[in-house]
Amino acid sequence: MLKALEDTLNKSCLIGLTYFDVSGKQLKQTLLAGRVKSVDKEMGITLLLLGASLDKELANKSSAEFILPANLSCWFKAPKGDFHTSQTDVKITDPDFLVTWDIHQTKDTSSKEEGEQQWWQWVPRTADPKVN
Repeated sequence: MLKALEDTLNKSCLIGLTYFDVSGKQLKQTLLAGRVKSVDKEMGITLLLLGASLDKELANKSSAEFILPANLSCWFKAPKGDFHTSQTDVKITDPDFLVTWDIHQTKDTSSKEEGEQQWWQWVPRTADPKVN
């Protein structure tokens, strides 16, 4: 179990995100992969997302960044193996961690006006994930 945010620095991870609407209906699931670039207890954990393949090791500075909340309760040691993300041709081999979050819409946006903000609540999945 991780004890400090700094323990995630430069670690690779597979991130499972499940999105739900305000009624609790699942909207979509996404798998991302990346390497932790920086941590900040206020701003969160910043990852550089993997692009075309793990072989590139995120050396490309144009890689997209993704920020996770600074909560380690949903970070688990990953099993060995190859994992394919939601993006075509993106895979990660033997990531350090599996990270899972449920993301819930907190406001009904069915009558959303142009430019109106969407609000989401991030809930960590603290149960050890099962990999098939």
